[in-house]
Amino acid sequence: MRRLCLAVIAAACLSGSVRAEPVTVHDAFGRSVTLPVPPQRIVTIFASNTEMVAALGLADRIVGIEAYTRFPPEVLGKPLVGGRLGFSVDAVVAARPDLVIVTPSRQAANQLVDPMERLGIPIVVLLHRSVVEVLDNIRLLGRLGGVAERGEELAARLQSRLDRIKQRVAGLKEPSTIMITGRLGNGLLLIARPGTYTGDAIVRAGGRFGLESGAIAQVSPEAILNADPDVLLFAGSEKDLRELIARPGWKDMRAVRDKRAHAVVRAELLIPGPRTISGIERLAEIFHPQAAK
Repeated sequence: MRRLCLAVIAAACLSGSVRAEPVTVHDAFGRSVTLPVPPQRIVTIFASNTEMVAALGLADRIVGIEAYTRFPPEVLGKPLVGGRLGFSVDAVVAARPDLVIVTPSRQAANQLVDPMERLGIPIVVLLHRSVVEVLDNIRLLGRLGGVAERGEELAARLQSRLDRIKQRVAGLKEPSTIMITGRLGNGLLLIARPGTYTGDAIVRAGGRFGLESGAIAQVSPEAILNADPDVLLFAGSEKDLRELIARPGWKDMRAVRDKRAHAVVRAELLIPGPRTISGIERLAEIFHPQAAK
């Protein structure tokens, strides 16, 4: 798995003050991005990037977000630069950013990287395919933001929590697990799969995949019923979970019979950021309640 490569030229920042040297990083597309000084006006596209920047104490520097951002509260009044129908180059430019942070989702990178490069606005593309990449992104953003030490400390705290989970679940039987992350209008269901941060969260919490769908995220309800997992997770409300398992056949699933069907918090497991660690902790308690502290 390709890891985000950090190539930092600058000396460590001095107590969060403006550094004397520029910083260069290589982003998820292998692009070299250099900032001469820490950015003061940041456009963060996608909730994951917004949450990481805010967790580094830089929420006050955010000057633009996208329409699906819901956290943290202090950024919700920021100008919107895009949403379901795409992203506006004009809106991004109007925010006068000295850094734009995107992911490839919903064509954001395709729509914005070239225009920003032509305009001389630094833009960084981040991927979040695993929990390790999430922590790497926190470190990278800390370096870019001039708060490298803060980024390292935050990543270390999150890693410490992951290490405690690993110790608690070590040697315990891994329950077969299916996490439903969404429902489509055609009746198919979206599930967490290997090679994603959500799938990584399941494994780190001490579970295993109850349905090996490979690269395919869409499966039929019948495929889930036939897999008959030990644990069924639904990323959403308890009400929606109850409606789902009330359908014909679902009450006979092992997870439902054994009362191991659980609603889990979408924001903790579908937005790759600091809150993902809380989601993994909750999954570990679901999978291995006897090991919970």
